[in-house]
Amino acid sequence: MNKKIFIIAFIISLIVAFFLFDLQQYFSLDYIKEQQTAFQQYYADNTVLTLLIFFVSYVVITALSLPGAAIMTILAGTLFGLVTGTIMVSFASTLGATFAFLTTRYLLQDTMESRYPEKLKSVNEGIQKEGAFYLFAMRLVPIFPFFLVNIVMGLTKLPVLTFALVSQIGMLSGTIAYVFAGTQLAKIDSLSGIISPGLIFAFVILGLFPLAARKVMDKLRANKVYANYEKPEKYDNNLIVIGAGAGGLVSSYIAAAVKAKVTLIEKHKMGGDCLNTGCVPSKAIIRTAKLLSEAQHAPRYGIEKMKAEVDFKSVMNRVHDVIRKIEPHDSVERYTDLGVNVIQGEAKILDPFRVEVNGEVLTTRNIIVATGAKPFVPAIPGLDKVDYLTSDSLWEIDELPQRFIVLGGGPIGSELTQAFARLGSQVTLIEREERILIREDEDVSALVLESFNEDKVDVLTQHEAVEVIQRDGQDILVCKHNDNTVEVPFDKLLVAIGRKANVTGFGLEELGVEINPNGTITANQFLETNYPNIHVVGDVTGPYQFTHTASHMAWFASVNALFGFAKRFKVDYRVIPWATFTDPEVSRVGLNEQEAKEQGIPYEVTSYDIDDLDRAIADSADLGFVKVLTQPGKDTILGATIVGKDSSSMIAEFVLAMKYKLGLNKILGTIHIYPTMSEANKYVAGDWKRKNAPEKLLVWVEKFHTWRRG
Repeated sequence: MNKKIFIIAFIISLIVAFFLFDLQQYFSLDYIKEQQTAFQQYYADNTVLTLLIFFVSYVVITALSLPGAAIMTILAGTLFGLVTGTIMVSFASTLGATFAFLTTRYLLQDTMESRYPEKLKSVNEGIQKEGAFYLFAMRLVPIFPFFLVNIVMGLTKLPVLTFALVSQIGMLSGTIAYVFAGTQLAKIDSLSGIISPGLIFAFVILGLFPLAARKVMDKLRANKVYANYEKPEKYDNNLIVIGAGAGGLVSSYIAAAVKAKVTLIEKHKMGGDCLNTGCVPSKAIIRTAKLLSEAQHAPRYGIEKMKAEVDFKSVMNRVHDVIRKIEPHDSVERYTDLGVNVIQGEAKILDPFRVEVNGEVLTTRNIIVATGAKPFVPAIPGLDKVDYLTSDSLWEIDELPQRFIVLGGGPIGSELTQAFARLGSQVTLIEREERILIREDEDVSALVLESFNEDKVDVLTQHEAVEVIQRDGQDILVCKHNDNTVEVPFDKLLVAIGRKANVTGFGLEELGVEINPNGTITANQFLETNYPNIHVVGDVTGPYQFTHTASHMAWFASVNALFGFAKRFKVDYRVIPWATFTDPEVSRVGLNEQEAKEQGIPYEVTSYDIDDLDRAIADSADLGFVKVLTQPGKDTILGATIVGKDSSSMIAEFVLAMKYKLGLNKILGTIHIYPTMSEANKYVAGDWKRKNAPEKLLVWVEKFHTWRRG
């Protein structure tokens, strides 16, 4: 810090001296014209020394962002001529700019990253991919202030060598124009005379060059990718979508809405995993389990005796009834009426422009892959010897498992653990990490664990499943815990430790579509694969495996596929909420404490305990909290976590606030209906306000009121 203060003081002293001693008088066009003969005579007598003095002076002027660089460029033309002057200015300006760039980076980058981490993160991501192009454009067009470009780029992570090389090349045309003007000094009356409207227009055209060059490069890359494929003369479709889950349905809906010819292909069931084996059936069984839990705790509500018996077959029938009731929303008939050509069959991508289904080859300009994911099943010895369950097959059982193991303490495993425990299973949850819901903060995991204990769930953390064995007709899961072996007998075992993207069996391997190390399809920020006309959405590419993010991505993929030749849109992952539907529910958007610490992002935390909320008390649901992370000293929301009843609905207010950059003051100033659970959001904002009250000002306000009382 002392070094930085010294450098800042030194720079300020040089700048002050420049103006204090009125050095700017020597950097005017009139002065150069007056001294032209003397300058040229000195240069003739002291050539090397003049070149050295000029070079150093130019570097200092540009490094300190002082006025005068344009005049010195003209002087270079006057003294040295076009060739030598251009060489001198080109290297001196690049060196000075690089010094300014490095000084800004050293003095300000850390401070700016700590204050504006998210903004700079997105900027740096763009700079990493296209920074050289944008810098080139700014250097070509003289309407961008020279010194400002140096400072702005210094705040990014653009490599120094890239900055220097691109700057030198980009500034060359402008340098030549000014140096040439210096050779014609007698004809110049003002700086504005150097750059005419016509020349400005020429520079603007040059500035568009890197953007056009990028388009050309994209075209060349595409031509290389498509070199071995014959493009159809005419296309049957503007878009073919493979997979009718959330991402595929929304993609095809958008395409049909803008009157594109779109074909949607689904090999199994419309609605995908969410409708048939995921979100819908799990929430249906959770609701039944919740009702049963309330009945078992009827004394809380003043009802002494309430008997509830579980007919598990009827419970599962209700689950399937719920699915059937929602099915029309995602049906073939509905999407056909919307203008989508729906084909039920197995798709095979033959090449980037052809898809085969049911023996028919369809041509298309674009393809969207929305094939989703399936439960990941680990290679545990002996697991294949038992009739294990996954979130896909769970819904086919009609008998309640008595001894039920759930392998995996993430969101899916936790939700189903609690539901089956409440339905009457003796559930053992096996988690190899140190706690359940490992992505959430420790206080969140602890609160959910407390609820699990009340539901008599046996939670075994830091237990790793290593083998399934049979002994005396009994199925047993063998786990490792520290150095000990733990055996857990079971009747049914549910594997819920994650999902694996569906990337095989429909032509991606043969086509050479790139796959990430984690097994998902590689896509750029426009959701394009290495084939620019093949886009991806949803679980098959990630990074978030949620129904609502698949729908969100679908807009970007479909619009880019259909209109990307004119304008492409980068997928926006800035504000992604999610919920785990345990009781209490866990909902989050943005950062939590453990993520902020891992990323080194400074934050303040404000919490409000729901046990103080009137509506929660009235509903005997006074368990949980609202926790908000904000920038230190500001009401800017970095993230929010809500644990409690209906938190998945309550979190929407924070999602909206973060999306549109509304702070806690705005939430505090918003009327919330009394009595509702959503009042907790306002109360946490109020707690933040009290913590950040202007104490010194309030002391004087108190004195003022005392004075007013007389």
